[in-house]
Amino acid sequence: MREAMYWEPLGENRVRCRLCPLNCIINEGKRGSCKIRKNIGGILYTLNYGKVSSMALDPIEKKPLFHFHPGSCAFSIGTVGCNMHCRHCQNWEISQADEKFPYLQDATPEGIVSLAKHYGCESIAYTYNEPTIWYEFVLDTARLAKKAGLNNILVTNGYINEEPFRELAPYIDAMNIDIKAFDDKFYMKIASVPGGEPSRRIAVMAKKEFGIHVELTYLIIPGLNDREEEFRTFARWVVEEMGADTPAHFSRFFPHYRLSNLPPTPVGTIERAYRIAREEGLKFVYLGNVPGHEGENTYCPKCGKPLIVRWGFTIEEYHIKDGKCEYCGEPIPVIGRYEKKHYKRVWWL
Repeated sequence: MREAMYWEPLGENRVRCRLCPLNCIINEGKRGSCKIRKNIGGILYTLNYGKVSSMALDPIEKKPLFHFHPGSCAFSIGTVGCNMHCRHCQNWEISQADEKFPYLQDATPEGIVSLAKHYGCESIAYTYNEPTIWYEFVLDTARLAKKAGLNNILVTNGYINEEPFRELAPYIDAMNIDIKAFDDKFYMKIASVPGGEPSRRIAVMAKKEFGIHVELTYLIIPGLNDREEEFRTFARWVVEEMGADTPAHFSRFFPHYRLSNLPPTPVGTIERAYRIAREEGLKFVYLGNVPGHEGENTYCPKCGKPLIVRWGFTIEEYHIKDGKCEYCGEPIPVIGRYEKKHYKRVWWL
């Protein structure tokens, strides 16, 4: 436990947390919506500093990041807590938990960086639950990782205030941001936050202002965010605000947590989203949770030939050389060179 960053006293031992757009006002002895920032004696503390719930070596494609050091290893860590309460969360056991979660282990920023180097990973990914509510530990670790020559990756809902993001952003190399819908009613009903505009604003800021590599994920849930109009609005926003070369992943939903009553997303629905996104001008569109589908591949936007052929998280063919399509020479925005490597899959290092 340590004093949190980004908060202010309000008098009568109340505090306001300023980390995320919820800006929780917290009475003494109470916690914010994320469950791991607590007012103790009029001071806001973070309860999950150095508390690790999950740790693994992941292919970077699992984040998913398809245009950032393809085929590389991401040393992936998570904690507990989240500022959203998504009814479909696949990691709800940790995202909706607090510091009493029974399988937490202690870690230090130095230890995390050392382990990432030891296992030959090029990046550290802060993932599994929402990393921005682990802010102090992520910031400390990211600073050390940069000095050690490692990349830092956020797999995030993007729901963070601008001021804390500006302090963290210089240490972040890549982000996958979850755009949950293009309907504020969805955010309120399914994620328990007022709307998605803060996440979209951070996505634009990350790419345009800080030059962070950004990819977007849109999980399609039957009957909740699967309207064609919503797909089209999302794709137009990406093209106009992020750029047509921004990778967008449409992912298939499977029943989970409090939405276990819904069916899996029909493959035809995410294929329709794919077609609409391409019609609206997006150059790099992907389908997730459908292993072996052609929508996992990267195609040249000029000649149309497959440049990166994937099966799940595995790269089977790679036809980009010196940042260009091997067939027609079209520049392809992929960061880093692909080198086929084999990593030992390790959990709880």
